[in-house]
Amino acid sequence: MHRVTLAEPDDFDGWREAARGLAVAGVAPSDVTWQVGDAPVDLFGEDLPLPHSDAPAFSVSRGFVDLARKALLHSDPERFALLYTLLVRLRDRPGAVEDKADPLVRKLEGFAREVRKDIHKMRAFVRFREVEEEGQARFVAWFEPEHHIVRYNAGFFLDRFASMHWSILTPEIAIHWDGTTLAEGPGASKADAPAGDPIEDVWKTYYASIFNPARVKIGAMLKEMPRKYWKNMPETALVPGLIASAQARESGMIARARDEVGGNSGIAWDALRDEASACTRCPLHANATQTVFGEGPVDAPLMFVGEQPGDQEDLAGRPFVGPAGQLFDRALAAAGVDRSRTYVTNAVKHFKFEQRGKRRIHAKPGAGEIDACRWWVEQERLLIKPQVTVALGATAARSLLGRVVTISKERGRAITLADGGTAWITVHPSYLLRLPDPAAAEVEFGRFVEDLRMAGAGVAGFVDA
Repeated sequence: MHRVTLAEPDDFDGWREAARGLAVAGVAPSDVTWQVGDAPVDLFGEDLPLPHSDAPAFSVSRGFVDLARKALLHSDPERFALLYTLLVRLRDRPGAVEDKADPLVRKLEGFAREVRKDIHKMRAFVRFREVEEEGQARFVAWFEPEHHIVRYNAGFFLDRFASMHWSILTPEIAIHWDGTTLAEGPGASKADAPAGDPIEDVWKTYYASIFNPARVKIGAMLKEMPRKYWKNMPETALVPGLIASAQARESGMIARARDEVGGNSGIAWDALRDEASACTRCPLHANATQTVFGEGPVDAPLMFVGEQPGDQEDLAGRPFVGPAGQLFDRALAAAGVDRSRTYVTNAVKHFKFEQRGKRRIHAKPGAGEIDACRWWVEQERLLIKPQVTVALGATAARSLLGRVVTISKERGRAITLADGGTAWITVHPSYLLRLPDPAAAEVEFGRFVEDLRMAGAGVAGFVDA
């Protein structure tokens, strides 16, 4: 039985060197015990020298190396043995690491995934507090990682705070930067970290001022910022009150909208549109020209929900004004539906695109972007209260129904919504523009017109004879 002693729990280089020699010599995983320092994993292991072999070395994929670097940082004591077991398999099956159904690969990928989350949490939730040390400012933070990620993350903080003198204290290890040298120290306790500093009052004031229901997904925030880290972050003391006030603000806005719609006023809709103009609920706002909100009468009985603004809509700030919008208008006219009496909006309010030279090519919104923007569509429906809502395409249908929808299965029938309204599902007009066969396109255009006519017929006296 070979016992391998590693210097630290995150000693990837030591593990790699030992594992390579053992694997080349053909040592079975069951014949190796791994330990860190003087804390053995297996008390029955022996300090035998690592074997030397004349057998040719074998190479492994970059995928295995990347997996091993992350998985080895996990806190599970079996990680060294599990990684060595997979390494031995790679001798005979070089592609074994790509077998996602293999329980060993899945377990190690789970380790790597949990480590990546912990790395992100440390970068996101560390908060420095200022203390004076020998007449010089030093910034000290306390963090409790779940895995052995502190050394791995040191470079991130070194790059981000190179001009500061700082220390990050954790139960296992402390790292210190004096502007020149990065040093390590023994683990600490939370009592060793400062409780607060005058800067925190300024930070709390700033945080409270930027907290906006349009700029945060509260459920996701509570999920991604576990409460175990709250005690280290000054702004989290404000979160319960801010959430309550944000929810009260949203409820008040909706209540005002209902009252004002009854009085045929567009004031509430203007407020909702202005709120959406500052939306940063998903990354799409960063590259889009502007938020493209819905338009139409605030008491419209018929509402259309498309996918997202296109290039022309993004520039104009209005929905359905480009080629798909022109086809949509033609279909509405053929169906006897007056667009000016309808409310038209999109499931996603910002243009998602890929830049190709000078052209911006439409890119389909992802599930996260649809879900992030669903809040706005729900507020529009609460305000407009349409009798009938038509989803144009799968993205709009997902936004409206909250689930993945197959157009062919749902098309041509009325669907009762939770609020008592009726929904119809049809294709997006851009689908018709993409059909290469003119004859087929004409047939599909006729089907689209019929869908619009049936939806409009759901509102008494709405469709022209």
